[in-house]
Amino acid sequence: MEFAHDTQVVLAAAAALVNTATTTPDPLDDLASFEAWLDEQPYSGDREHTDAERVSVRDLRARVAAFWPAADAEPDRDGTVELVNALFAETDARPVLARHAGWDWHLHVTPSHAPLAHRIGAEIAMAVADLIRVDDLSRLRRCAGEDCDAVLVDLSRNRSKRFCDTGNCANRAHVAAYRARRAKAAEPAGRRARS
Repeated sequence: MEFAHDTQVVLAAAAALVNTATTTPDPLDDLASFEAWLDEQPYSGDREHTDAERVSVRDLRARVAAFWPAADAEPDRDGTVELVNALFAETDARPVLARHAGWDWHLHVTPSHAPLAHRIGAEIAMAVADLIRVDDLSRLRRCAGEDCDAVLVDLSRNRSKRFCDTGNCANRAHVAAYRARRAKAAEPAGRRARS
């Protein structure tokens, strides 16, 4: 299924928010880092540039992380619906169509002057609602990389994305597999037969 561009962008931004908890230093730990991180995100509207705003977004992060199932767990569609509906209610979401900054008509679910954490939460809830409506929450995954706690959104056609974009997980996994194949090929023939 092809998702609307704004849905894809917001889902990627949701993963980026969750993944800030897996990076060192955490960009949500101080105002300057938060501002730099936020400049890279797709959220429009007013910003306060305050520590309180940073803390509210950091607090939202844990709630957004709940959209991703634990490793090797199936998505809980009904539970996710509860999370989405709670965010809609708390953020006073009221969808409106908007066009700005080179984007054609797309949905905004809060006014541009609403608190930043409300805008982020409502937009993420709307994007996750799109996944719920088409029963495709399996696109929200945990990275398959060893020792990686990052999340990802798999928007590929064949649902084949396994590794996050935060680290070098895919490359490390491919290098490890290559080295294992080379080591196995270098073993003496008799030794391979016994194993």
